[in-house]
Amino acid sequence: MTRLEAIPRGPRVAGVDEVGRGCLFGPVFAAAVVLDEAAEQYLWQAGLTDSKKLSAKRRAGLVPLIEQHCLARGLGQASAFEIDAVGIRGATELAMLRALQKLLHPPDLVLVDGNLPLRLWRGSQQTLVGGDSRSAAIAAASVLAKEARDALIRRLSIRFQGYGLERHAGYGTALHRQALLTLGPTSLHRSSFLRRLLG
Repeated sequence: MTRLEAIPRGPRVAGVDEVGRGCLFGPVFAAAVVLDEAAEQYLWQAGLTDSKKLSAKRRAGLVPLIEQHCLARGLGQASAFEIDAVGIRGATELAMLRALQKLLHPPDLVLVDGNLPLRLWRGSQQTLVGGDSRSAAIAAASVLAKEARDALIRRLSIRFQGYGLERHAGYGTALHRQALLTLGPTSLHRSSFLRRLLG
């Protein structure tokens, strides 16, 4: 059995994935990608896989290939304020829905990475555990979301200096936690994530 067998794919199937769910700072991002079979095969052969398994250089190199060969793509995000207001799952779903709404045509089926359904999506969907290493559309979405979010955080690191955002992209590293204790949170930190850290 190949990794593509038994997984729905094609020009009416969108893969969706998120990035930044566990960060202390900034928005959560999501991307939706539609591929045909030729694009899937090309991207697998080009080294596409789960964005977490790729180096920054490799991810960056895949972005133009995905953009060139995909049938459609969309990006969405939900802000730190929205994360605090509705919780991280709700905000992640908002980001995914916004990404799907950017597609030119609504897909007939959405493949969602993980085991939690996208509650805001009214159409057909299928959850796929480990989807970012099994579905090319989900893997491509993970790469686009990761690269877009990282680029935004690098820009924001110029505005919010002293937190090391350009190094950890907002995740809760020791450097980031120490900066929070020294400088306090910014307006883009997720206060709901910081309560246990800062009291």
